Amino acid sequence: MKRPKEYNTRQSADILSCVISCQNEFITAGQISEHLKNLGKNIGLTTIYRHLDKLESAGKVRRYVIDGVSCASYQYVGGSGEKDHLRLKCESCGGLFNVECDFADELERHFAADHRFIVNTDKIVLYGKCERCSVCA
Repeated sequence: MKRPKEYNTRQSADILSCVISCQNEFITAGQISEHLKNLGKNIGLTTIYRHLDKLESAGKVRRYVIDGVSCASYQYVGGSGEKDHLRLKCESCGGLFNVECDFADELERHFAADHRFIVNTDKIVLYGKCERCSVCA
């Protein structure tokens, strides 16, 4: 299937730059809009979503919709095709965090070897409270 031609507009570059600057975190379209407004760049949400869709199709960002209620979150992956990770979602602040640890990888291997079950790491989310919210409670 032929991909649509990519246009490298200033808006597209600004949105990608914002997502890249947060590459170890998750960011929503609203947060991108706010960040760009703080830089004096007024790009509408519809335009941001359209460019995020294109970046997702190009394999540069991943979109995460965790609970069907929260806004989609995006993360820069740069077309690396790297392995997806377990995520933690804070029930207080709504933060979403990647977890890269040997224990999570070992758990995945355990399910495959001992239970003949292949875990879809794209869907793994554990809920609780992040460090910041735990301290504030």
